[in-house]
Amino acid sequence: MAAALAARSCLELSAAGRAPPRPPQELLFVPPGIAPLPAGRYSDSAGGFCYQESAQLGAATRNRWVRWSTSGDTVELVEESLDVNLLNNAVRLRIQGCPFLPGGIHLCEVQSHLVVLLLTAQTVHRLLLPHPARLYRSELITESQVQSVFTDISKIHIRDPSNYYVIPSVPGLAPNSVASAAWLSSEGEALFALPSASGGIFVLKLPPPDAPGSVSVVELKQSSVVQRFLTGWMPTAIRGDGGPSDVPVSLSVHCLDHDAFLFALCQDHKLRMWSYKDQMCLMVADLLEFMPVSRDLRLAAGTGHRLRLAFSQSLGLYLGVYMHAPKRGQFCVFQLVSTESNRYSLDHISSLFSSQETLVDFALTSAEIWALWHNEENQTVVKYINFEQNVAGQWNQVFVQPLPEEEVTVRQDQDPRETYLEYLFMPGRFTNAAIQKALQFQGSVTEYECSPEEFWQLQVEFWSKFYACCLQYQEALSRPLALHLNPYTSMVCLLKKGSMSFLVPCSLVDHLYLLSNEHLLTEDDAAIFEDLEMSRDVVCLVQCLRLIGESISMEMAFIMEMACSRLQPPEKAAEQILEDLIASDTENVMEDIHSKLQEIRNPIHAIGLLIREMDYETDADMERAPHLALRMSLSQLFGSGTAAHVVCGGVAKICTVRFLLCRDLLILQQLLLRLGDPMVLGGGQLFQSQQDLLHRTSPLLLSYFLIRWASQCLASDVPVDTLESNLQHLSVLELADTTALTPHRLVSGPQTIVELFFQEVARKHIISRLFLQPNTSLAETSLNWPHLITSIVADFLPLLWPSNPGFLFPECLMGSCQYTQLQEYIRLLQPWCHVNMGSCCFMMGRCYLVMGEGHKALDCFCQAASEVGREEFLDRLIQPEEGEVVSTPRLQYYNKVLRLLEMLGLPELVIELATLAIMESADDWRSQATLRTCIFKHHLDLGHNSEAYVALTQNPDPGRQLDCLRQLVVVLCERSQLQDLVEFPYVNLHNEVVGIIESHARAVDLMTHNYYELLYAFHVYRHNYRKAGTVMFEYGMRLGREVRTLRGLQKQGNCFLAAINCLRLIRPEYAWIVQPASGAVYERPGASPKRSHDGECMAVPTTRQVEILELEDLERECLLARIRLTLVEHDVSAAAVAGNSTPEETVSLLVRAGLFDSAITLCQTFKLPLTPIFEGLTFKCIKLQLGGEAAQAKAWDWLAANQLSALVTTKESSATDEAWRLLSSYLERYPSQNSLYHRCVINKLLAHGIPLPNWLINSYKEVDAAELLRLYLNYDLLEEAVDLVLEYVDAVLGKGHQYFGIEVPLSPTSPTMWLPYTAIDQLLQALRESSASENSVVLYEKLNDRMEDYQQKVSVATMERLYCRP
Repeated sequence: MAAALAARSCLELSAAGRAPPRPPQELLFVPPGIAPLPAGRYSDSAGGFCYQESAQLGAATRNRWVRWSTSGDTVELVEESLDVNLLNNAVRLRIQGCPFLPGGIHLCEVQSHLVVLLLTAQTVHRLLLPHPARLYRSELITESQVQSVFTDISKIHIRDPSNYYVIPSVPGLAPNSVASAAWLSSEGEALFALPSASGGIFVLKLPPPDAPGSVSVVELKQSSVVQRFLTGWMPTAIRGDGGPSDVPVSLSVHCLDHDAFLFALCQDHKLRMWSYKDQMCLMVADLLEFMPVSRDLRLAAGTGHRLRLAFSQSLGLYLGVYMHAPKRGQFCVFQLVSTESNRYSLDHISSLFSSQETLVDFALTSAEIWALWHNEENQTVVKYINFEQNVAGQWNQVFVQPLPEEEVTVRQDQDPRETYLEYLFMPGRFTNAAIQKALQFQGSVTEYECSPEEFWQLQVEFWSKFYACCLQYQEALSRPLALHLNPYTSMVCLLKKGSMSFLVPCSLVDHLYLLSNEHLLTEDDAAIFEDLEMSRDVVCLVQCLRLIGESISMEMAFIMEMACSRLQPPEKAAEQILEDLIASDTENVMEDIHSKLQEIRNPIHAIGLLIREMDYETDADMERAPHLALRMSLSQLFGSGTAAHVVCGGVAKICTVRFLLCRDLLILQQLLLRLGDPMVLGGGQLFQSQQDLLHRTSPLLLSYFLIRWASQCLASDVPVDTLESNLQHLSVLELADTTALTPHRLVSGPQTIVELFFQEVARKHIISRLFLQPNTSLAETSLNWPHLITSIVADFLPLLWPSNPGFLFPECLMGSCQYTQLQEYIRLLQPWCHVNMGSCCFMMGRCYLVMGEGHKALDCFCQAASEVGREEFLDRLIQPEEGEVVSTPRLQYYNKVLRLLEMLGLPELVIELATLAIMESADDWRSQATLRTCIFKHHLDLGHNSEAYVALTQNPDPGRQLDCLRQLVVVLCERSQLQDLVEFPYVNLHNEVVGIIESHARAVDLMTHNYYELLYAFHVYRHNYRKAGTVMFEYGMRLGREVRTLRGLQKQGNCFLAAINCLRLIRPEYAWIVQPASGAVYERPGASPKRSHDGECMAVPTTRQVEILELEDLERECLLARIRLTLVEHDVSAAAVAGNSTPEETVSLLVRAGLFDSAITLCQTFKLPLTPIFEGLTFKCIKLQLGGEAAQAKAWDWLAANQLSALVTTKESSATDEAWRLLSSYLERYPSQNSLYHRCVINKLLAHGIPLPNWLINSYKEVDAAELLRLYLNYDLLEEAVDLVLEYVDAVLGKGHQYFGIEVPLSPTSPTMWLPYTAIDQLLQALRESSASENSVVLYEKLNDRMEDYQQKVSVATMERLYCRP
């Protein structure tokens, strides 16, 4: 299709955003000394200004321009950009009482400034703004938002007298002319050209802003030179005769290096050219010579004429003139030709006629004329023509944005409010300004009761009135005020009140379908295709489609819309529409269509050609072409919200038109099948081809329906935390760094999902393809709007095309958290599109996960698994990480999904999916181990203990199995689910379980965890009582060492009792255990090695002596534990030392605490001497005897803890008495060899200087009087010793012998008796040595006499015995 690239017509695309407009900066200036004029003196106007380097890729002003609109004494200037979003880009300036002249806004560029020249009916003004190139370089513009040139306009001195001037009354402004011109001289002077009240032109000059000077006025008249001075103005003005007929109706200026040509189209139909430098008229041309005129036209004033200039470096200066005549108009194009001696003439290039009534504006280039009219119905008409190539004078149409339908149909089953709101806020239908204005005029509502039917009817009436109001404002605001043409980029815009729209080339298919019948009939068939017959066939085919489209009613169109929305076959809907068309055909449309079909020589070929032109399916994955990094100068190209609106608006427009075209084509194909005319279809083989075309048309229609829906579907606002959470999920899938998932940027207002996709993803791909292709020199490449917008839209549609292998659009929706929109997109796509089916299932699964429908998500993920390895998106999803063991693609896919489900905390789904994945990993034991571990972990998390155990036992990896077993033990212990843990069979894992529990038992705190008790239960459950006893004995030992508290001792006692019970359940010959090792010998997992003082690792002893403990040993330990507990219960402070004390240490602690009964029991059990007990009790008796009442009261506590024998007394005894009695009872109850206990008690008493109690003396006299004597001597108790010896001698002689344990006193017949002579001799010697004391002398004599007497009696008894012996 060679000529298909040539655009035949254009489409209007609105750039109005959906966000509330940011309020412009407001400036007010009241010029002093003037009388205000009415604001409605002049009509509203608009215009635009283009930067000279707006087409250069490397320029700071690329794709930037300024548009303005005036209304009364207010002008609004807005700077626009296709590349960046400009901040503070709008300013509203009001010059109070001074209405702006239509077209009285002129902008000029100088090196460092942008100069705004303003002309009102009474004043002229100059504003100096910084030039964008001065603010920043284009290479640095990498942000999506930059400041506009109007940002600091409030700082500009608008009231500075050097920047404004009041138009003088002489010569004065012509009252009936609105023409004006303004420019800057090469010296920086601001020049304003205005029609003079006396006819002709006067030029007002402001001096340069940085140079002093006065304002001057020059008046240009077409006459002989007459010079006169005007007070206060310089230089002179050239004046002469003239009348109102030469008042300019349109002024234009062409600047030269040191001069300016001023062109004036006057009321007398003549074009005059002035040289400002020479202040003389260089040329006068009568334009009536170039048009058919009548006398009336020559005599009438040409107030409707327009003049435009266009300059080309290669072609020179072109002048475009619109000559207005009643009911008609004519465009004349001239080229300015210079001759010798500074003379100029016009070379007539072309004359073009127009039948339009009212010309609003037109624009001229060196090759084209663009014109804007209002026709008789007050509708906007825009056309353009290439006056160089179009000899026939045929204008090309511009399909302007139609107004919304006048009425909205609301069915009975619809809610009027929802229907109208959906229609009002459909993207691209109504502007915000129109709806806001309509809202300002809504009245109040009266409340009263009514039936549902009446309420529905009231709603319809209310909303229809509001809709009509919105429609009126939309019509008023969408009326174009001017055309704006950028000569550098060839961009054409329609300027409206507060908004603008763009004109973009129309593709051939859309051009043919949208063209009216009269234009379609005159279409040059040869210009469509090289094959003339094929061109005629296509034109006839399009005519048939137009006939069908014009015959379809709203109800019929609704059938196809609903079929596509409800996923019904479009072929069936087309067949139903065809039946309705035939049934309601009152104008013989079917016959006309049939006759047109007869003119088509090859309908199958023509239809196929039309389908191929509309199909954007690509064989290769063009979306994934090498994506090079964009240069800084290209990074923001077409990156603004305005550009996104235009591009996506173009896509939406194309899809809307082609949806209708495909619909009509489907109906036509159904008609062809119904007719079955061999002359048309050509036989059976072609009939089959027609069936194939029918099935190709249906997906085409659904594709355009889907993209059109996406172009109208608004994106949702997403909170920042949701976006961050989504990025975390995508990072698990390793998709967060792909080009389709760049961080979501903040936007200024609502945007469609197609606009979101374009800004976030597609734009960079498209720009990369367009500008980074080989053999493209960016320095030599300038922007051309028609070519660039066409290429961008043409490259954008394949990225959106559902049947292409690329998957960027759904990826972008997922990355931007547009889940509801993504669900609807896939719903509309899945039944008929068989490309990326698995990827769509995966995306739907992601949506279901976010919506909380996990099981639906799992079904989708499982369906997507079948397409792994076949689709590009799923292939990227399963790319392995570095170092990751590569398994089968489907297993890699399952692993990614499992990670996602785990991050989202969905264990049930993880288990289900992992179970499915195990079937795929039959031959991969590593993957099976991983999956079994995953299943185990999540069963355990859910509390499914039995299922977790089964998964553990099925794990083929012993290392992972042991890890899982360890985790099972720990988790069930923490949950106190010990019964499950004990009762699991642990086939082939028994030793491992025991080892795990033992290691944990020895490694954790004893009072926090109960691993020993668990192990005890584990062994008891399996009747292994010796192991159970060993465990509890070890537990008790460690409690004594590590938990020295009352509770620890209580548990210790219970542990020893449990161990004893276990051994008693075993036969006696097996009732023994091995002494557990101390804690330092245990090899604890993960423990750091022990080191010596120099840092070297110490060798761990490999062998140790085994000690066997029998039942009796355990019973002794149990008794010791019980006595420790008794001690601690009596004295809690003793717990710190009693917990692990030896029996000897425990006895000491018991004696100190006064628990003498327990101490005696312990000593008897462990065969320890009772000496410490008697010494301790004696000491306590001494303390009580020497202590006060407090000691007496405190003593009752420990006295009560000992079992005293019953006491029969008549008086109340003291604690001291009870203590002595307890000591006495112990001495009687526990006799010792050689009276050891008596001796230690007496020793203790005498050592502390305590007199011996009589009962003790008497008791000891009876046992060992000699030892008592020696003790007296040891402690120097001579008097007591003397008394004892005297009593002892008397007892031997028979006086009181029973008190000394002497059975028979001294007699010749008694057994041999003896006295401790050594001790007595020592006593006598001591008494002799202490003879200085009178008492000692008495005692000595007394003892000595008695001993002599005793000796005599002994001698007598001895003799008698000797004599009596036979």
